[in-house]
Amino acid sequence: MADIYDVVIVGGGVIGSATAYFLAARPDFDGRIAVVERDSAYEFASTPRSCGGVRQQFTTPENIRISQFTASFLAEIGGLLEVDGDRPDVSFRKNGYLFLGNEDMAPAMQRINEIQRAENAPVDLLDRAGLASRFPWLNLEGLACGSFGTEEEGWIDPFALLQAFRRKAKSLGVDYIDDEVTGIDREGNRVTGVRLVSGASLSGGGIVNAAGYRGGKVAAMIGADLPVRPRKRCVFVVDIRTPLPDYPLLIDHTGVYWRPEGQFFVCGRSPDEDNDPEVADDDFEVDHTWFESEVWPVMAERDPRFEALKVVNSWAGQYDMNLFDHNAVIGPHPEVSNFYFANGFSGHGLQQSPAVGRAVSELIATGRFETLNLSAFRFERIAEGKPFLEHAVV
Repeated sequence: MADIYDVVIVGGGVIGSATAYFLAARPDFDGRIAVVERDSAYEFASTPRSCGGVRQQFTTPENIRISQFTASFLAEIGGLLEVDGDRPDVSFRKNGYLFLGNEDMAPAMQRINEIQRAENAPVDLLDRAGLASRFPWLNLEGLACGSFGTEEEGWIDPFALLQAFRRKAKSLGVDYIDDEVTGIDREGNRVTGVRLVSGASLSGGGIVNAAGYRGGKVAAMIGADLPVRPRKRCVFVVDIRTPLPDYPLLIDHTGVYWRPEGQFFVCGRSPDEDNDPEVADDDFEVDHTWFESEVWPVMAERDPRFEALKVVNSWAGQYDMNLFDHNAVIGPHPEVSNFYFANGFSGHGLQQSPAVGRAVSELIATGRFETLNLSAFRFERIAEGKPFLEHAVV
């Protein structure tokens, strides 16, 4: 016989674990919650392979508001996710994000800054003189402007956030099941449970798809065409022998990014869309030529201190890329009312996890968004051909 749960969450990464925590913590919900995670050691999960960025510099008001909630949540995380006197610390380094733009990008960056300012996001748009004054080490060649977040931007320890959500959820009675979902049972316009690779079954009054880069495969189990596919991203750790602790997380206009990590720097670059093929979801091979040809030359040109460096570590991870509009899909399926999407974060799921977990828990418990209105992320926009574009994808 199937184990009976009120909610089954497919995927125990940071999105699934945040959803489990917020739902279990609600005083108006006392149902049983199961989280099914196929990689319980999180060896190949996206969360611990993330660079940990946290920013308010997005191009849509909804994403900015999501980030603002993340900032407030991180400020209180020790108390909110405390278990048996152990208060988690995600090591939030608030060095800011610095986006650099060339002449072609300047008008768009001006419009985006106006959106951010309208949402009370503390972001300064700097001209060349402003960049030279605030970042005197910066080579300004080819630059017209820069956008710098002055508060509540930087990076955190991704695995620490995941473990904090997971540990707190378990302390509230959530069951974590080390298994893999192979099928979803459906009766009419409702899902009734999941089948697992072990041969076991779980019945569920609601099912949440928080399967990360496998989200498209899970959606297909109910016949839903969710355009979320895995896209590989390579990350490199370099040593330049000169600690630069106050350095921001810098994103060059070419897309190359880098930030400090202790005495080292973490860096990488996402490929252009026309050179970003779908990969197998078990492909974690690092392309070292990518660093040599696409990453290092840009770093060395923008800041000569990176001309001499040594790669000391590297890894590859998978983005759950929403190929439709690079924005998340959040909410119920329009025809399968108790199947909920939390997918397609396209590289910013870690920093959006607190708000998304809260929002999905609200939908399950009350049938509506109670705090942030995230209806713009609805699944229906895909079938309607109405993209909700997010342009600030790193």
